[in-house]
Amino acid sequence: MGLRTPLYDMHLALGAKIIDFNGWDMPLHYGSQVDEHHHVRKECGMFDISHMSIFDIQGTQAQAFLQHVLCNDVALLETIGSAQHSLLLNEQGGVIDDLMVFRTDSGYRLVGNAVTHQRVQSWLNEHAEPFACTVSWRNDLCLFSIQGPFTRERLSGILSSSRSQLVQTLEHHFAAADGDWFISCTGYTGEIGIEIMLPSTQAVDFMNELVGAGIAPIGIGARDTLRLEAGFNLYGFDSNEQISPLTANMQHVVCWQPESRNFIGRQALQTQQDKGVAEKLVGLVLEERGVLRAGQPVRIDNQISGVITSGSFSPSLGKAIALARVPIDTGDRAEVEIRHKWFPVRVVKPRFVRYGKILV
Repeated sequence: MGLRTPLYDMHLALGAKIIDFNGWDMPLHYGSQVDEHHHVRKECGMFDISHMSIFDIQGTQAQAFLQHVLCNDVALLETIGSAQHSLLLNEQGGVIDDLMVFRTDSGYRLVGNAVTHQRVQSWLNEHAEPFACTVSWRNDLCLFSIQGPFTRERLSGILSSSRSQLVQTLEHHFAAADGDWFISCTGYTGEIGIEIMLPSTQAVDFMNELVGAGIAPIGIGARDTLRLEAGFNLYGFDSNEQISPLTANMQHVVCWQPESRNFIGRQALQTQQDKGVAEKLVGLVLEERGVLRAGQPVRIDNQISGVITSGSFSPSLGKAIALARVPIDTGDRAEVEIRHKWFPVRVVKPRFVRYGKILV
């Protein structure tokens, strides 16, 4: 038996197929992964992502601490509720985890991946010692992600007036607290997304309200195809501790200014910049029938010089798509080896679908 969120019994009651996901018993789907994918693109659906790690950083030196351990600069979060995507890097510039960082009225809140929880918690605690701040794991909270074009409309019918107002007015990459609820607008699907953190004791009742309002539960299978279509990295596949953000399409979350901010991993990234980044993360589209999967080699100009980091069938495109790490000078055509045969693929920007619109 793996780890379980407080909503595990609810998933079973709704007919979920449960699988092991990095040590957690999580719903793969509730009948049809493809139908769930389309439902999020056309309507809205609800994900239980309570397995993710939530940390509160508080204290007089909370900002200084996070400026040291994160590659993005939390000083840019000028107002309470503002958010940014950031990374924890090791000294070699590899990615320990990618996180969302929120400024709160008492400090900062970090939301990271489940698979990296112990590594991240140990890293934060170790590096917080010289700073006047505390690191608190918020395992008393559950986290829901409601995604899709009708998210705001559906939620407004079941929330209090103040929370409904927040859902209607929150801009992308912003959050706000309402009592013991923390509501944000970020997303991992390429659609309108609202996340709600609330006490675990309230989670089952809230999930019942969501389902009663016609917001369908969605499993991690569709979550993966949705994020792949949106071009978002999956930790452990598209990024890890051996991979630099400069080669993982995450260079935009590295804040180089001010030059005096010596965040962990900065020197390694600077060396890579000075030498010239040799690889990049691109999107691939397979025009013929076939399946693209992580680990498949990519051939450019008759030389195997790239690899697929994550891939799947795209329900929105009706074709196989993938993210792949390839040489920096790769053009718009390549080949992928599938079952000992080479198939042509289009090389595109690593974003396939956004707000229901196909981009490639």
